[in-house]
Amino acid sequence: MSMEDRASVVVITHNRREQLRETLKHLVALPERPPIFVVDNASTDGTADLVARDFPELRLIKLDQNLGAVGRNIAVREVTTPYVAFCDDDTTWQPGSLARAADVLDAHPGLGSVTGRCLVEPDLREDPITPELRFSPVPGPEWLPGPALLGIMAGLTMVRVRAFRDVGGFSPRMWLGGEEELLALDLAALGWRMCWREDVVIHHAPSKLRDPRRRRGLGIRNTLWTLMLRRPWRSVLRRGAAVLASAPRDRTTVAAVAECLRGLPWVLRERSVVPAEVEHGLRLLEEPQRKSAARRYTG
Repeated sequence: MSMEDRASVVVITHNRREQLRETLKHLVALPERPPIFVVDNASTDGTADLVARDFPELRLIKLDQNLGAVGRNIAVREVTTPYVAFCDDDTTWQPGSLARAADVLDAHPGLGSVTGRCLVEPDLREDPITPELRFSPVPGPEWLPGPALLGIMAGLTMVRVRAFRDVGGFSPRMWLGGEEELLALDLAALGWRMCWREDVVIHHAPSKLRDPRRRRGLGIRNTLWTLMLRRPWRSVLRRGAAVLASAPRDRTTVAAVAECLRGLPWVLRERSVVPAEVEHGLRLLEEPQRKSAARRYTG
């Protein structure tokens, strides 16, 4: 089976026209030649026109409002391959990595996702999250083809479409910023396994066109919401305290907590605690997460 029949790529973007151009040039040149879906989250900088003009072979989905991560859900509805690789407008998969990730999913039907190793441009250093993934303490079955995970990073991950649809995709409540945590816990709760692979490599060229304070606020809010939605209250209090202790004491953090509290009515309505096995893995992750250089709410 050709890669065109095995895995699609979904890219979401918003007002990063020139960076998206470079990302798409790389993606269309990949030897795997996957179907590529570009979701434009209501850009105002001519992004959609660029894609339509310069990359007419790609499937362009133009949204009239910025739906954040939910843009991926809309694209996956149209995907006909069994797997989908998510790609942000500032991430690109190394040649051969899509095929390797698909091979792993082919060989292990109980595997819901494969997350790759991230190299940060321009000097291609490993992303600070890498040790947390490479040395994950989460228990997993013997057949698992890499360290077991209970979280993914969307721009570095290929997902089994059936598993993604099983959990309903990304939550509209989260919008963007740590939105993957809830999806990963829901995959785990249904029995889908997730793993990391050293030989699946993605490059990240962090965009300068971002609001770091807003992203920090969203990350704090979404992390707290995910805790309350899926973990026992004792874990919510312990882990929530650690998250807030690592955040700057400023207006952004206060606003994030206030936004989190305003969501309490729906959070309590939708709360569903993960199985004990999943909670055990999450407890094992708390210490490496506390020490991780990648989990610092700065900006």
